[in-house]
Amino acid sequence: MSDAPTLLTAWKAAQARLKAGRIDSPSIDARLLLEAATGATRTDILTDPYRAVTPEQAATLDAYVERRLRREPTSRILGKRGFWKIMLNVTPDVLSPRPDTEALLDVVLPAFPVDRPFSMIDLGTGSGAILLAVLAERPAATGLGTDVSSEALAVARENAANLELDGRAVFLRTEWAAGLPDQGFDLVVSNPPYIASAEIETLDPEVRDHDPRLALDGGEDGLDAYRALAPEIRRILKPGGLFAVEIGWTQGEAVKALFKAEGFADVKITLDLANRARVVTNGPDPRAAPVVL
Repeated sequence: MSDAPTLLTAWKAAQARLKAGRIDSPSIDARLLLEAATGATRTDILTDPYRAVTPEQAATLDAYVERRLRREPTSRILGKRGFWKIMLNVTPDVLSPRPDTEALLDVVLPAFPVDRPFSMIDLGTGSGAILLAVLAERPAATGLGTDVSSEALAVARENAANLELDGRAVFLRTEWAAGLPDQGFDLVVSNPPYIASAEIETLDPEVRDHDPRLALDGGEDGLDAYRALAPEIRRILKPGGLFAVEIGWTQGEAVKALFKAEGFADVKITLDLANRARVVTNGPDPRAAPVVL
């Protein structure tokens, strides 16, 4: 019995294997995989570290660790991913949400008081991450998510139902805002594909091999989606409305120019927590971080 693994020893062993395999965040990944394999919570691991791990649980954890060592993302192994304050199901049909995208929420939420009713649209919604994170924080808001992928929309609808937001979120299969009326939304958000086609093969395996190419490939220069989005956002945004789109950190000036060419007078580039250009918007940077002019 003394040789049986415990939550603590299993966590440490998994962490050591991931660290040796040069996996980023080995401690966090090991904990998440241990929780999934054993049904334990983070609190259990801290307050009951010597709880025995059964042979079946140990085998499940070992299989999870092997998959992670082959560079399969933890979110793909577990089928879920935390984003902002919500938990989302993710499948191979959707982009796995990333912390970088939370910079959009930093721009959007301060612009809309909690009790203000407003309508929003998330263009290329994928898992529904941005739309649902906003709706979870703003109970008077309603939203629409669009995507060209029926499979992605199925994931987004399931996430909305799981979060009990399906009464305020609807989803539509269309390309960006095709078929939608003019000046229909107070807020327009998007995290479009922005990786240049030739650069996709240079990405980390977790992204290159596991995120859908449709959600990554931004064309030859990475800007194809923004060329389509800028006039559409101009068309569907209400006068005085807010837009915010995620960008690659080198694309700020180019994307800003596309929106200015569509007649937006006050376009800004705001930074993420790593002080890299991350969002192009017509709203202020709420963190008062340096703005790239």
